[in-house]
Amino acid sequence: MSKGKVLVAMSGGIDSSVAAMMLHEQGYEVIGITMKTWDYVSSGASKRETGCCSLDSINDARSMAVNYGFPHYILDIRGEFGESIINNFVDEYLAGRTPNPCVLCNTHIKWDALLKRADMLDCEFIATGHYARVREEKGRYVISKGVDTTKDQTYVLWGLSQDALKRTIFPLGNYKKSEIREMARKAGFADLANKSESYDICFVPGNDYREFLKHRLPDLEARVEGGSYLYKGNIVGKHRGYPFYTVGQRKGLDIALGAPVFVKEIIPETNTVVLGDKEDLEDNHLRIRDFNLIKYATLPEDFVALTRIRYKDSGAMATINPVENQLDVIFHTPVTGIAPGQSAVIYEGDDLVGGGFIDRKSLGW
Repeated sequence: MSKGKVLVAMSGGIDSSVAAMMLHEQGYEVIGITMKTWDYVSSGASKRETGCCSLDSINDARSMAVNYGFPHYILDIRGEFGESIINNFVDEYLAGRTPNPCVLCNTHIKWDALLKRADMLDCEFIATGHYARVREEKGRYVISKGVDTTKDQTYVLWGLSQDALKRTIFPLGNYKKSEIREMARKAGFADLANKSESYDICFVPGNDYREFLKHRLPDLEARVEGGSYLYKGNIVGKHRGYPFYTVGQRKGLDIALGAPVFVKEIIPETNTVVLGDKEDLEDNHLRIRDFNLIKYATLPEDFVALTRIRYKDSGAMATINPVENQLDVIFHTPVTGIAPGQSAVIYEGDDLVGGGFIDRKSLGW
């Protein structure tokens, strides 16, 4: 007897393919869907496109569906993706911030698109190949890290709503990546098991966001050239334009000051890039805007939890309080390289408490 109908997001990679295979074998009525979000021609790339939007990946997803006898659809959401994700990505750099496109894509594009199509196809559930787990506890749906913490993807899932989580299945959450590869091999998909993974932003060729910005805005270099580097209150040189720099950057500054320097802050209003020594990047305070809570409906006063400020950040303990529609975060020890626009994500043990975007104004810039 079927456990219900589930719409599985299939990128053509090993994780989503094995997720679909597992659900099929567990007795779910699986429908696969591959979302075409972007094509490299639109971004000015000269190389053959690779990754989740390529023709090869779409064919790999379809091959898996055909092999197991379940339907597979291709959904072209390039229009929605461009308007929401691409425009935001460009606007964030122009505002002197470092964007988090994967968070917005998951929250506002992929999950919304999946749920909409799931309703159209009478699917009770949706599923993805993320390494995460979801459970119901005290009337709320809680995301927690997957068993394979080296593949943890909860950082980009903080924006999901309770309604979305109620219908979401993460089949890979209780497995390690090595086990997923072995499942693919045993099922006869050796090529899939050995398939390399891409960690680049899907719409940025070669992960070079600067070239992407210049392609999208051909006059950008002329508009922002001639900006100043500021170091210890003094102008010490000229830079290429503030959108081409990110907080914490050390390489590619093209300036020699006798010791390594880093980008401390970006001031778009005056086209200024402030440099500092490594210790100047340390701070113990930030505020989170546009936050979403998952584990709790509200946070108690002086809530203490681990907070991560980057995808690969191991996190630091902090005291968190709601202030003026934001979350005020005071780290117990200074953290390095707080970048406005990036996500600050809060954890209690393995559980995802919630998250939001780091607010520039709260840093005193």
